[in-house]
Amino acid sequence: MAEMKVEDIRAMSDDQREDAILNLKKERFNLRFQRATGQLENTSRMREARRDIARIKTIAAEKRATKTKTK
Repeated sequence: MAEMKVEDIRAMSDDQREDAILNLKKERFNLRFQRATGQLENTSRMREARRDIARIKTIAAEKRATKTKTK
């Protein structure tokens, strides 16, 4: 899975963002398991997955904040 672009995340619905976070968390679990067993080859993917999760959560929080301001 490649690094997610901000424009792509903003275009997602709330459900799609939640699914993306869930998939990234599963990927992080698998990456941690691979690292523990010595099978992890691309160590930078752990950082990318963590940052992708943070990126999605940040954009989701921004969208929630704009919704509450308009009400």
